[in-house]
Amino acid sequence: MQLIFEKSRPGRKGFALPELDVPVGAGLAEKYCRKQAASLPEVSELDVVRHFSNLSRLNFSVDTNFYPLGSCTMKYNPKFTEKACALEGFSDLHPLLPQLLGGGMLAQGSLEVLYNTERLLSEITGMYAFTTHPLAGAHGELTGVMLIAAYHKHNGERRKHIIIPDSSHGTNPASAAIAGYNVVVIPTDKDGLLDMSAYKKALSRETAAVMLTCPDTLGFFNPKIKEIADLAHAVGALMYYDGANLNAILGKCRPGDIGFDVIHLNLHKTFATPHGGGGPGAGPVGVCEKLADFLPISRVIRRSDGTFALDYHKHKSIGYIAPFYGNFGVILKAYAYILCLGRAGLIEASENAVLSANYCLSRLKDYYEPAYGKRCMHECVLSAARQLEHGVHALDISKYLIDKGFHPPTIYFPLIVKEAMMIEPTETESKETLDEFIDCLIEAASLAESNPEALHSAPLSMPVKRLDETKAAREPNLRWQQK
Repeated sequence: MQLIFEKSRPGRKGFALPELDVPVGAGLAEKYCRKQAASLPEVSELDVVRHFSNLSRLNFSVDTNFYPLGSCTMKYNPKFTEKACALEGFSDLHPLLPQLLGGGMLAQGSLEVLYNTERLLSEITGMYAFTTHPLAGAHGELTGVMLIAAYHKHNGERRKHIIIPDSSHGTNPASAAIAGYNVVVIPTDKDGLLDMSAYKKALSRETAAVMLTCPDTLGFFNPKIKEIADLAHAVGALMYYDGANLNAILGKCRPGDIGFDVIHLNLHKTFATPHGGGGPGAGPVGVCEKLADFLPISRVIRRSDGTFALDYHKHKSIGYIAPFYGNFGVILKAYAYILCLGRAGLIEASENAVLSANYCLSRLKDYYEPAYGKRCMHECVLSAARQLEHGVHALDISKYLIDKGFHPPTIYFPLIVKEAMMIEPTETESKETLDEFIDCLIEAASLAESNPEALHSAPLSMPVKRLDETKAAREPNLRWQQK
């Protein structure tokens, strides 16, 4: 397929504009004016329409294909939430309006959405208060660790490290390090859980927090989670909950009830907003009561007369961590999703997500090595170690899935599992879709033994085959340069 620049012809236009009735560059300082025309393609309207239509057909999304990325909850996004977000009263609202004209009286509906969303998330997670400001999950993580640091500083304590399991998401140690903490990594035991002996040795009065994903990235809910929290609290440390896997326990378990003090959620995963492509994201952070005064400003409050306003008078606050109030459209869609499903619907979603993952595990365990031989929660982790005996890697299997119309699962994560394949089917896929995907993986396992080259040569159906991913990341070539 030709690039749109390759279709360019000098003088060709796809638009007609009225004559310019002001001087070119009027009012602009000379340094801001172009010395030559922008290097844009000169094409017809039809060329532009076909260009973007064809690009959209190359895009892989949940709306077009099954997307079983593990630890990412790539589930179908109901379209009614998009309609709610597109309502003029929300989509046309200027972001500065809540701060102006009578303390937000012309933006009461939007402030109410923010306030109610915070209360709903607090009820779902067992937290005392929330902020919707963080713009993504990792941003929420950093905000949470900053809250932890502010709390310890306020108490006159200088704690040095944060404890994190070796199966954690990579953003966990990154967030801890950015906030100025050393990271203490705890290994996974033979059962796929946090090694309690190593954990107890690592705990001290210098521990600021323990960051855990629950269920963890291996797909297991740790039965000793309350003991882990009690041990942390005994030395004055706080418990941080990475909410990436909340989809597994909605309505079943509230992190605040089992000892977590801080939590970030990925609204763009658990609560049905399109995920991927660099955004949009939303990573609200919830806290227990003793941390509430440290939350970012501004805070949405409900006044005694029932109206809503923004409160900036929080002298313990960590301050501003994002412009305005977060990605409002994502928050709004999550709010609509939660109201639509209700308590019973959220519970059913989690139950079906766990059922789907265990169904995949049950059907595939005879063909791929389970990371740990037991039932999982919302995602299962398999290993392609058997296939490696025939020279076939998890990467080869993933490329084969692309030819079959499936997005590959997460591979090579968690890092502690050799040739890992992490599958999260979510609750929104039918049994028929899951069976098609599973049958394709079984077929790949058979090919690994009988014809491994068929896997090595995949994908055959894509515009490009296998890129040097390291070079693509380090030396991106994204700009058209005319020969």
